[in-house]
Amino acid sequence: MCLLPGFAKAHAQGNYEIQVYGADTVPPKNLMVELHSNYTISGQTQTIGGVYPTNHQEHETVELTEGINNWSEIGFYVFTSEQNGLGVQWVGDHIRPRVRAPDSWHLPVGLSLSTEIGYQRAAYSPDTWTWEIRPIIDKTMGRWYLAFNPALERTLHGPGVNQGLGFSPGVKVSYDFTRKISGGFEYYADYGKLGDFYTLHNQQQQFFVVTDLNVSPKWEINMGIGVGPTAATDHLIVKGIVGRRFNWGRKSAVE
Repeated sequence: MCLLPGFAKAHAQGNYEIQVYGADTVPPKNLMVELHSNYTISGQTQTIGGVYPTNHQEHETVELTEGINNWSEIGFYVFTSEQNGLGVQWVGDHIRPRVRAPDSWHLPVGLSLSTEIGYQRAAYSPDTWTWEIRPIIDKTMGRWYLAFNPALERTLHGPGVNQGLGFSPGVKVSYDFTRKISGGFEYYADYGKLGDFYTLHNQQQQFFVVTDLNVSPKWEINMGIGVGPTAATDHLIVKGIVGRRFNWGRKSAVE
């Protein structure tokens, strides 16, 4: 899913889940429950093409991910938005199956592939039905962690149908300062159509300074603040992710 905000002319769907994926999947008989929260401190202030302005929008997204077996999972999202004068609004839903390369392959990097399809209301995105395929590559090197998500996006219904495949990469670089505290940077972008990128002025690019708290294998905690240097990007966003793994089998793979 594209994670960035932007004008109605842009390909992006919205900043409801701002995250660079790692290659691991949720273990079987485990359910990961995540709450993705973010608030646009400084963003688009005008209604463009019937799409609400993003300035001072608060987004809350519930993500449920169930492990199927040792190399696959399926996720489901519920997107909501809250804004002065509009109250709390349902935005849309997505479903996301994912598979990964088994450990038995002994690859030098983590490797997985997710695909995501879903609906979002036209008041929040001119492209109401979208599809994404996201390769995921990551690597841990001592205290360093690197992840790259070169996502490809396609509009199925809306004005972006004729744009073809769009390229929206995500990158994360972090360092373990202690066993429980990591810090680093995340980068998100929407460059536009493959082979015919937007001009820099119209590209969406966001740089986040983030921290991860590794308090337990059962918990995921991520916080950050992001700036958008281009005209097509919301200029200042704060975000947080809180996740909890629940085991419903006899033995948990994360305990």
